[in-house]
Amino acid sequence: MPERKAVLPPLAHSGAQVVSRGWALSHFVLEVRLDMPAWKQVLILGGSIVTGLLISAIILMVAGVPAAELVNESADTIFDRQSFHAVLIQAAPLILVGIAASISFRARFWNLGLEGQMVWGGIAATAVSIYHVGPEVLRLPMMALAAMWAGMAWVAIPAFLRLKFSVNEIISTLLLNYVATYFLYDLLYGSWKDATDAYPHSAQYSNAERLPDIGSFFNAALPMALVFMLIVWWLTEFSRFGFYLKFVYANATMARLVGVPVLAVVVAAVMISGALAALAGFAISSGSAGRLTQGFFEGYGFSGVLIAFLARNNPIFAAVVAFLIAMLFVTGQSFQIFYQIPFAMVQMIQAIIVMCVAASEFFIRHRVHFQR
Repeated sequence: MPERKAVLPPLAHSGAQVVSRGWALSHFVLEVRLDMPAWKQVLILGGSIVTGLLISAIILMVAGVPAAELVNESADTIFDRQSFHAVLIQAAPLILVGIAASISFRARFWNLGLEGQMVWGGIAATAVSIYHVGPEVLRLPMMALAAMWAGMAWVAIPAFLRLKFSVNEIISTLLLNYVATYFLYDLLYGSWKDATDAYPHSAQYSNAERLPDIGSFFNAALPMALVFMLIVWWLTEFSRFGFYLKFVYANATMARLVGVPVLAVVVAAVMISGALAALAGFAISSGSAGRLTQGFFEGYGFSGVLIAFLARNNPIFAAVVAFLIAMLFVTGQSFQIFYQIPFAMVQMIQAIIVMCVAASEFFIRHRVHFQR
């Protein structure tokens, strides 16, 4: 009998190869891209976002929102004066949580406790107001500083657990969110409840404790967020700290071997992240709400992670993405009011966009072609 020989499919020059199993199908060859022009990356990323929005639009239409109203509500978010004002108010805390997530992710510390840090920022700022700490003329900056210190102290707990005992910070930061939330509830349903109306929120801040309005469109929270965005951008792109941070992100072990102070860099990045997230809590309580409320932080943690992911941890891009997410928030609020769309569906739309962007990363980093 003639000897049989095994015939193997040809290997690609780089990357892995996936071979289809069928009678007349071609080979699917998967290769790792060595480089891709920036304009192609932007095109693929933009296409993924549009795909996510189209899928979301179909889901909303199935839920009962007419197609014409989808277009009208989206247009009103930009061109309607009141809606655009709401977008700018919403954008300030989103910018802060977005850059907070970005800088911690650059240090490969997955800070998912942004909402807990926001809670403690709001609590610390409100404590300064309730107990009349310091002279009234300095009350506002003292509230901001107290919020930042509280955020750093809260994020220091999972940072210590990670660096000392190798506890996964994803788990610890998420669990600490619940601790902060229920401590907030204990205050607002207890000693800090507003005595004038018995609702679970603190007493109204005085005028000296409110972030002032600038013009008729936004208050001081937005320029404050933009200033911190520029500071973080300079730190990450032009300072020695940013240079070290790139080493740590690429390979922490190699960075340590070449003399980079990895521990100090990671701790500094995590502390900045906690301070910025807490500052977002201060921006909401002192800027838009004027008091500490029980649900002021809801949805911002996931949004901060989404912003960092879409912006690829770039502070400038994070501000742009935060503005787009703010538009989505305001449009979603209109759908909630007029079409009884639950807030969970707005969060689902964000999740759909994240999945589409994650899929685009595959096509940016890999190339698939057919081989006969």
